[in-house]
Amino acid sequence: MKEQKNILIVEDDLSLGFLLMEYLESEGYPVKWCRDGDSGLLAFKKQRFGLCILDVMMPHMDGFSLAYRLKKENADTPFLFLTARTMKRDRLRGYAVGAEDYITKPFDEEELLCKIKVILRRTAELPRETAPTQFSIGEYAFDYNLQELRLDDAVRRLTEKENEVLRLLCLHQNQILRREEAVEKIYGQYDYFHGRSFDVYISRLRKFLCQDPDVAIENVFKVGFILKVEAG
Repeated sequence: MKEQKNILIVEDDLSLGFLLMEYLESEGYPVKWCRDGDSGLLAFKKQRFGLCILDVMMPHMDGFSLAYRLKKENADTPFLFLTARTMKRDRLRGYAVGAEDYITKPFDEEELLCKIKVILRRTAELPRETAPTQFSIGEYAFDYNLQELRLDDAVRRLTEKENEVLRLLCLHQNQILRREEAVEKIYGQYDYFHGRSFDVYISRLRKFLCQDPDVAIENVFKVGFILKVEAG
């Protein structure tokens, strides 16, 4: 599908935005460039994109706030941050909101292009139909396609990353899910920051599943996690 190659850049730096747009267009990617968060959100509502590249420090709406808004509009569209903010807490915040990657300026154009290709290829080939999409987790019902976790009449809508992590746990129910392998499947690569982001989603899912005493996500020290469901 053509829209899978469309890229939205939200970058307020005139020189960098123009150069990045020209470079990606020369590589065959249709690009929409916006110079602030408000116009970026408006463009996202009007057009489908395969990937969004977001600066963090922008007028009107910062990149983190924009990312939250984009996820509410379409949780399936991947995005990455391209920013001068290098603090560890900013990286962790970026991954926690669901970023595929957090790239600091200055950056290598060829490396960025490689990351873009990996993200677009992975999201385009995501085998959603080849494995189960509905799961019973004790008293909970999990629908992967709808991104819903249900307990009786209460329904929680999951974010894209929460949805992907819970599916991996369900596919390995009562078995060890190795942490490094899981992180690579979710993010396309393993590093410290992706690992920390993955752990955040594990913590969230523990809270979501805490109402059934027969369900637990257990740590396996230095190995990974087990979604343990006791037989009723």
